[in-house]
Amino acid sequence: MNEFIRDQLKSLHDKGVYRRLPINEGPIGPVISLNGQSVINLASNNYLGLANHPDVKAAAMQAVETYGVGAGAVRTIVGNMDVLERLEEELAVFKEEEAVTVFQSGFMANVACIPAVVTQGDLILSDAKNHASIIDAIKLSKAEKQVYPHVDMAALETILKDVRKNYNQVLIVTDAVFSMDGNIAPLPELVQLAKQYDCMTYVDDAHGAGVLGSRGKGTIDHFHLHGQIDFIMGTLSKAVGVVGGYIASSKEVKEYLLHAARPALFSTALPPADIAAIRASIQLMSQSDELQTNLWNNTSYFRSKLLELGFDLAPSQTPITPVMIYDEAVTMKVSKRLLEQGVFVSGIVFPTVVKGQARLRCMLSAEHTKEQLDQAIAIFEQVGKEFGLIS
Repeated sequence: MNEFIRDQLKSLHDKGVYRRLPINEGPIGPVISLNGQSVINLASNNYLGLANHPDVKAAAMQAVETYGVGAGAVRTIVGNMDVLERLEEELAVFKEEEAVTVFQSGFMANVACIPAVVTQGDLILSDAKNHASIIDAIKLSKAEKQVYPHVDMAALETILKDVRKNYNQVLIVTDAVFSMDGNIAPLPELVQLAKQYDCMTYVDDAHGAGVLGSRGKGTIDHFHLHGQIDFIMGTLSKAVGVVGGYIASSKEVKEYLLHAARPALFSTALPPADIAAIRASIQLMSQSDELQTNLWNNTSYFRSKLLELGFDLAPSQTPITPVMIYDEAVTMKVSKRLLEQGVFVSGIVFPTVVKGQARLRCMLSAEHTKEQLDQAIAIFEQVGKEFGLIS
């Protein structure tokens, strides 16, 4: 075993993609203290800046005083606290869906739901660029799987025409916003195909919630598809700024998941402080779209300036802004150099993306000031010229 591990680590070093985990020494914000250095943060999913919002922190601290720090059990024993029940009710209203079931993370929500709703004799059709949590959830199910080309609805229909008749249930699974590219799935066309071929639909809206739709209600609201998606997964750790995930669905699906979803049955429920913080974040999102507007303004400004400089940007439709480098080793060197100059941005390489598609994934926030963005852009220009990415 030790020899195997050493060989794997050597391979990572040889390919130039070995990394040491950075250590953040304070709250997540537009500027963070990373390894003792103050840097502009272009790497977090804290889209709306709620992770350190005073109202959210105050709600968490009050919950600790009232409930303590832990749920103490799974939901089926004594972990089903009243604040968790209220959170699910409020999330259902916010999402304009019948019901919501909260899990410990977005990853766990996918792992909980997908294996619970399909079984032997069923088929899962999955987009080629779906998130790793979806891929792992599919592996845990007993259903068969086919992968359709990325956002290719014609190819998806061809598969359905050929094989739909061979299966009991067919579940079409897609990210709503693809986390490495920032593009949006064609959900209206997907829903139409699902209705035509009698399929269930499952949408992972981790990067759409808080970003798209009225008040950040998500991609389903963006396309006005309320009540037309069977399973909507959302996270509470990105735009909401805390931790956790959920499935928005019918009331019957919720009732079933609380009996059949293994993470609900065998893993301790969310701590009350996190639940209270989530409720405070949802309330802030519901009251105003100011943070969402700031997020999009910052995104538009940052992208336009990088394009003016000549950087190669993937055609993102969201605040996810991929700067294409293509070479894995060069990507990691550029990321390291940016950090040395005061900007932290993630280098994304294989296997997170396919070989030859390495990129820097810039994540904008509502909290970034124009001065911070201008400073980051100037550093990008300097480093980009050093590496011959721009002239």
